[in-house]
Amino acid sequence: MVGDTEPFLFAGTLQEAIDPQGVCTRAQAEEAMQSAGAHDVYEAVPGGWAGILDERGRGLSGGQRQRLALARALASNPPVLILVEPTSAVDAHTEALIASRLPASRAGQTTVVMTTSPLLLHHAEDVVLLRDGRVVGQGSHDELVAASPEYRAVVLREESHVE
Repeated sequence: MVGDTEPFLFAGTLQEAIDPQGVCTRAQAEEAMQSAGAHDVYEAVPGGWAGILDERGRGLSGGQRQRLALARALASNPPVLILVEPTSAVDAHTEALIASRLPASRAGQTTVVMTTSPLLLHHAEDVVLLRDGRVVGQGSHDELVAASPEYRAVVLREESHVE
């Protein structure tokens, strides 16, 4: 499953937005929402789980839509999940919360996160730096910060003289 940068939500209930196949228990759906930092969406939607979302989630902020789409991806529990900039529309506090919860939520499964977020990368088991489709650095976030000016330029936005 791929979680894209442009979250798409269909009109329907909040429960359907999290679990479109209807296979999750309420506890599983709530855990996915918690891991995605989307617990406030439940409170924001009148009617809770039965509350109706407008088409494309128009009544929600961009960050709420993104977190709801992340919760849907987590609730589906795929063996391999690819996330593309899953926290690009959230504030730093929420991003840190999601980054700290994501590893436990996906324990024992493969999760590939394409991001330049230092908060997400800090929690990754293995970080791979690509340039033109080739691996130019690999290790933990801390190892790459210490050893790679190119990594620091991309992730920490430091000036680099790499050519």
